[in-house]
Amino acid sequence: MNSIKISIINFNKYRFLLYELVKKNIKLKYRRSYLGILWTLLEPLMTMIVLSVVFGVFFGRDDKQWPVYILTGRLLFSFFSSGTKSALRSINGNASMIRKVYVPKYMYVLANIISNFVTFALSLIVLVVVAAVLDVKPTVYMLEAIVPLFILFIITSGTSLILATLNVFFRDIDYIWQVGSMLISYTCAIFYPVDRLFKNGYGFVFDFNPVYMCIHNFRNTILYGKPLDMQYTLVSFGIGLLLMAVGVLMFYKKQDKFILYL
Repeated sequence: MNSIKISIINFNKYRFLLYELVKKNIKLKYRRSYLGILWTLLEPLMTMIVLSVVFGVFFGRDDKQWPVYILTGRLLFSFFSSGTKSALRSINGNASMIRKVYVPKYMYVLANIISNFVTFALSLIVLVVVAAVLDVKPTVYMLEAIVPLFILFIITSGTSLILATLNVFFRDIDYIWQVGSMLISYTCAIFYPVDRLFKNGYGFVFDFNPVYMCIHNFRNTILYGKPLDMQYTLVSFGIGLLLMAVGVLMFYKKQDKFILYL
């Protein structure tokens, strides 16, 4: 209990710094961009159009709301991918600051996750507009969409803490995760329907992927007007808590050694 109390006091002491780190990360992301933060809206929209045309024709989808299916998967996976990749480099990227000034090191990881979540939240404006244009009917289940987003944030945070810790000691983790992230994207059903795979007996692939479970639940609430799949909700939340517990434990045990490898 004392350690938890100390952690809360420590977090409150440095919460203003967390805000500044988040703001800095967002500014740096768009520093040399003429479109600036507008690119947050244009990039997913352009990607959705390309994927809708290519894979809509490839899979023979004449569903008018197919672009919303693609956009929901694209946005959620993009947050997971960009959040983990930037957080993975957060400790090494702030090595000079860590050597000079004491700041709780998890602040750098958390700042990267939050800044990517802010960007993701802004990009949801595109989803709202596209869904309205393509006549996606609003339902009461849309209020449940916050649940898969919350779970995805936990999954991303836990994964990021693990990767950030490992990357301090093994710099190849950065390259390995780029491949790993690509493999995960193929099992998230971002641009293809899953019904055929379930019929052919390959649905078990999705039952081991908590990111897909969040995407599936998000689509249920936003696109299909259905309630959350409770099995996917509980399993993804359990995996998220496990990842968070492992990440916090690893980071806490190894953080004092970071300075020796930076």
